[in-house]
Amino acid sequence: MIAGIQSALSSLQAFATKTENNANNIANMNTGGFKKDRVVLSALSPQGVKATLEQGNALGASVVESTDEGSNMIEQSNVDLGQEIPEMLLNKIGYTANLKTLQTADQMMQSVLDIKA
Repeated sequence: MIAGIQSALSSLQAFATKTENNANNIANMNTGGFKKDRVVLSALSPQGVKATLEQGNALGASVVESTDEGSNMIEQSNVDLGQEIPEMLLNKIGYTANLKTLQTADQMMQSVLDIKA
C-alpha cells in the first residue's frame, strides 16, 4: 500500500512539473525567439514517475521587422497555444486521478486501523 502512495506522490509531482512548464511556455509565447520546453515522463524502478525537461529546437515563424537600419527577419516563439491548452487539460486529468489514488489509499488505511482497533 505504501508503494502505491509513493507512486501517486511522484506522479503528482511529475504532473505539477508538466503544468508549470505549460504555464511557462504560454507566458513566453509572445517573446521573440523563445523556444518552448517539454516535459517527458518516464517510469522509475520499482515504482514512480520521473519528469525530465527537454529544450525544444523547432524554429518559430519568421517575420519582417522594419527598423531605422532597414528590414530584418526576426524569429518568433515556437509555442503553439493549440498544443499547450489540451496538454494542460490532460495534466489536470492525470493529477486528479493520482489524487483519487491517494484518497483511496487513505480510506483503505483507515479501514485497516478501524478493524485493528
